[in-house]
Amino acid sequence: MKILVYLFLLPVMALAQPVAFDFEYIGPAVETEGMHVWGSSPVIGPDGRVHLYVARWPMDTRPDFSGWYKDCEIAHYVGDRPEGPFEFVRVAVPDQDGSFNSPHNPTIQHIDGKYVLCFIVNENDKLKTQRIVMLVADDLNDGWRPAAGAEKDGTILRKSAKPTDWNHTAKLGVSNPSLIKYRGQYMLYVKSVIPKGGYTYGVAVSDRLEGPYNHHPEKVTGSGIEDAYAFTMEDRVYLLSRNFGHAKGGSHGGGLLWTSDDGFWFPWNDMALSFKPLAHYIGTEDLKKGTKYRPPEKVKDYSGRLERPQILMQDGEPTYVYMATGISMREGCGSCSHVFRMKRR
Repeated sequence: MKILVYLFLLPVMALAQPVAFDFEYIGPAVETEGMHVWGSSPVIGPDGRVHLYVARWPMDTRPDFSGWYKDCEIAHYVGDRPEGPFEFVRVAVPDQDGSFNSPHNPTIQHIDGKYVLCFIVNENDKLKTQRIVMLVADDLNDGWRPAAGAEKDGTILRKSAKPTDWNHTAKLGVSNPSLIKYRGQYMLYVKSVIPKGGYTYGVAVSDRLEGPYNHHPEKVTGSGIEDAYAFTMEDRVYLLSRNFGHAKGGSHGGGLLWTSDDGFWFPWNDMALSFKPLAHYIGTEDLKKGTKYRPPEKVKDYSGRLERPQILMQDGEPTYVYMATGISMREGCGSCSHVFRMKRR
């Protein structure tokens, strides 16, 4: 009997092996004259077109790149194909200054027949006040409304008020959301900068899409992590993130793929290198011909570090990823986003 059980489990065990991807560079996704462009999050609309929700801000107001948390807005672009080209449609979420300041780092999902747009805001340019907003809509005409379980303005999550939670002492609030539905629950992955822990991710959970969401008390990794995008495949949860600490011999400008069996803990041993810096795909010499806005000019880094990955899922598979870089190759344009095709190995 035991032999029969083991034989039955063998194909299941083989199926559960972590996945890996190759990344094929396609080209710039969104470049906008006079604007810095950053995180660009995709979703396929009912029209079959690819809609991008993009963080952007004017180049001429903040020469030090601080406009991302002072002057940002979320703009809506659309293209006929994942590779682009993408055209501007409208501003979906404007900068309102004051207590709803500089909406940034959008992530969009289509879950339970609704479009869900999450992003960060702050109060009066103060990073320590960062919080997460969730807006929902039935279509992509940008008639967004606050999630039912959120505060009046759509605020769905702040840093935890419980002393026992992982981010109770967070220095910069809570930021960089990524939302999935997994095993009947809704899981909102978020970042906080914590004392002695630095850039750290945790997860907030709800039984309802529109919340309210409650912090899980423990962080989800044992080391620093930044710009994590969550997705599910074959009953596992994955995080595609920046390689923020040069993990496993990789580059600071590249990425990591984390794997979890339950969505609450991503072991170090199940994490692997993923994408590489932009220079790997187009060459350092070509990048040096561009204008570098981030990191600052005094930092002699022309690797084209890729940040804020956002994945396009099609038929349950990651097919494209959009990432931002601070080097512009087009005169008159600021930072821009790039698109890569993801190929499962």
